[in-house]
This record gives sequence, structure tokens and C-alpha cells, in this order.
Amino acid sequence: MKTRAGIIFGLLTLIVALPMALRRESATTTSRGADDSLVILSPHNQSIRQEFGEAFATHWKKTTGRSLYIDWRTPGGTSEIRMVLDAGFKAAEETKRPGIGVDVFFGGGEPDFASQAKMGRLVKLDVFETHPGYFASDGPIPETFTGERYYPADHVWVATGMSQFGICYNPDVLRRLRVPSPTVWNDLGDPRYAGTLALADPTKSGSVARTFELLVQGEMQRELAVPGTDRNEAIAKGWDSGLRLIQRMSANARYFTDSASKVPLDVGQGNSSAGMCIDFYGRSFSEKLGTASGTPRVLWIAPVGGTTLSGDPVAVLKGAPHPEIAQKFVEFLLTPEAQRLWFTKPSQPGGPKNHPLHRLPIRRDSYTPENLAASTMPAAKPYEDPANFTYRKELTGATFNTLRQLVKIMCIDSHEEMKSAWLALRDAGMPADALAVFSDVSRADYARMGKGDPILDGADALKAAEHATELGEWFRANYRRAEAMAKSSTATTR
Repeated sequence: MKTRAGIIFGLLTLIVALPMALRRESATTTSRGADDSLVILSPHNQSIRQEFGEAFATHWKKTTGRSLYIDWRTPGGTSEIRMVLDAGFKAAEETKRPGIGVDVFFGGGEPDFASQAKMGRLVKLDVFETHPGYFASDGPIPETFTGERYYPADHVWVATGMSQFGICYNPDVLRRLRVPSPTVWNDLGDPRYAGTLALADPTKSGSVARTFELLVQGEMQRELAVPGTDRNEAIAKGWDSGLRLIQRMSANARYFTDSASKVPLDVGQGNSSAGMCIDFYGRSFSEKLGTASGTPRVLWIAPVGGTTLSGDPVAVLKGAPHPEIAQKFVEFLLTPEAQRLWFTKPSQPGGPKNHPLHRLPIRRDSYTPENLAASTMPAAKPYEDPANFTYRKELTGATFNTLRQLVKIMCIDSHEEMKSAWLALRDAGMPADALAVFSDVSRADYARMGKGDPILDGADALKAAEHATELGEWFRANYRRAEAMAKSSTATTR
């Protein structure tokens, strides 16, 4: 049995690791002709890989006199990268190898890097010793901001840029739907959006999962802000309100995608009215798609009081084959010169060579009048924005993984039943009794899920699947019942 299990695991490891082995690209020269090499695992898009790869290769040549080949490994998003790391380190442990043949993990979200650090797969970064001023109390890189962590106490990863999930929308489509421009997440729960929203799958991306977590926490914080409210009651009420908002948004969705770029593209082409979108994709497609009828095809906004400024980290992996170069790459990413690549126009000195990246630098001192004037975001002042939302880990941090699975169970796996019920409710004028059944989240309340569901988050995959199936059937039954009640209500009023 052990031999058979080993063979199966080996085949799975090969299947998971094969995309990483095959999807390689060079930012500079070929490996055969280069003096040095660096292997980077990343979910970043081609523009980011190309610009930072070429910039660092140029920097390396200037400072060492040696040419550099950068071997980018791009298996997909952070979910695919997590599988690659799990399989790689498991295989390395079994074969007594020091690492997995990769130097750097670049790009993703704080939860992705925190989980890798917890498993001992990251090493301490030299930049904290070589440039301590970067991290001083009055230095350019804060330890935390908006409740998000930009580097941990053990210094094994550090954020190099910031990003926000928000809303992208097509003004022309909204006018046709007679829907006002959205300003907060709750706006996307309006039934007039039915069948037109584009959302992302939180099980495929840590950043998307964090966005759903923030959406729920926003409702909790609003309840906590009500004077005289009991804290525990406010937390439970806000949790339920957040889940119901996710239900309404999901019921309006055309689909849930695992491709981050699909959302703004569909919105810009008019196939979707609005969607959940990370800032740099929204800004990039707004520029690429231009205008129609004198108005932009895509606009992006940060929902008021509904999104934080999360860090985009980098780390050096345990057993890196080129540890010195890897550490220098991290140092380079935090220099003022590299930071300007994130948001400077290609036409400006020190900007990208080919494509604007539309990203926010992590360094506070990047946002000078001179830099902003040369940037694609001249009004960007993230550290001074009074509308920033502050994440409170104690409220929802323990339920991060549970919540992403709950969205899948409650909304994605049950999407057809949910959409059908929602349309029936809309056509019937949203009868209160049917809407209450549709919005019943009592089997996923804060008492059960708020500290993390031990079965969904547990190591027993079979029990987790059985539990998910049971929950899914319960939600499906509710949606079917709500649809029948709504249709009955419509027939009665005729």
C-alpha cells in the first residue's frame, strides 16, 4: 500500500509541478550565454515579469559586471503556486534535497506568504540588516497599514507594492440598466444587476478570498459602530449581513472566474456591467480599451470603507540554488529606482520600457510631487486617504479559509439554483417571506463558522467534502423553496 501510495503521490507531484517546469521565460538572455541565473516563481503578469526582470538584470550587470538569466516559473495564480510548493517541498523532503530548485517567490498576498513561513519554507531576508532605515519608525516602509501587515516580525518576507480589490464598471451598460454608478460593495447587491456581474472565485486566489473577508468584516464593523450595541450581538449580526450581501452579489453574477483579467475585459466589452477587480487590472484595461461615446469603457473605484491596501510580498525560498542573487533581487525591489517602475509612465525617465504597470509602490517616499506628475496615477496618495478601511484580524482572521470555502458552497456550487431563485424573487417584487428563506444563513452563522469550521479547515479531505456536500444541499433546498414561494406569490397577485 505504501508503495502504491508513493507512486500515486509521485504522479500527482509530476502533474502539479509540470506546468512550473514547462512555463519558463527569460527576461534577459539565454541561460547558456549568461554568467548567473535566478529562478523566480510568480503569479505576476507578463508586463511585471518583463519590466522587473530586465531592470534587475541591468542592475546586476552594472553592479557586478556579470550577465543574468532570469527563469520565471508561472504555473498560474497563488492557488496553483501553493500546490507547486507543497508538492515540491514534499518531494525535496523525501529525497533529502535542500530545496525545490527555485530561488524566489514573488507576488501574491500576505496569507499566502504567512502560510509558507509557518511551514518553514522561507529564509530571513538580508535587506532588514543591510537597509534597516527602510523599516525604521519614520522610514519609508511601515510594518502595518490599514490593518494589513507589510512584513512579519521574523523578517522572512516583505511587501514590495500595494494593491486594492475594488469595483470596475461600464458606464454605458449601467445607463442601459438604469443603475447608478456603484460606490460601495452593497450597491452590487441591487437586483437590477441580475445576470450581469463578473466575480472571482475565492478558492483560486488568496487576494480574492481576502476581499470577501473584508466585505463581511465591513458589515461587522458597521454593526459595531452602532452606539449601545452589544459587541457579541453586533459581530453575529454583521457576519450574517455580510454573508447575505455575498449571496445577493453572487445571485447577480454571470460567473465566477479564476482569471483575474477576464473581469475588466468583459466589463469593457459590455458583456458584464460591473465586477470585482484588482486595481491594476482595472486601471490597465481602462487605458487599453479607451472610450466609447465619449466615456471610458471601464472605470475602477475603491469601495468606500470596504477595502484595505494589501501588500504584494516577495520572499527567498529555503534551499534557494542562488541565495546571494535572490537576496540582492529583494533588495533591488525596495530601492527607490525599482519602486518607481510600479507607477511611472513608460515615456518618463526611470519608467517601464514597454508597458505601464499601474501599481502602488510600498515606499511612502515614492509619492512625491515629481514622481506623481510622471506616474499613471497622479492623484494617488494611499497613505493619506481618509476613506481607508482598517482590517481587524481578531474579527475574521480565523475564518479566512472557512469563508472562501463557504462562498464556494453557498454561491458557486449552488449558482444555478441561486440565480433562478433570485430572478423569481425580483419578478415577484422581493416578497419578504421568500426573501427570508433565500437569505437564511443560520447553518453558517458566526457561532459555527466565526472561528473557523474545524471540518472544512481540517486535514481529513473526505470529511470536509461530506460536510461541504451537506451544506450545499441545504442552501440549494433553500433557493428552490424561495423560488417556489416567489412564483406562488406572483401567481396569487395576478
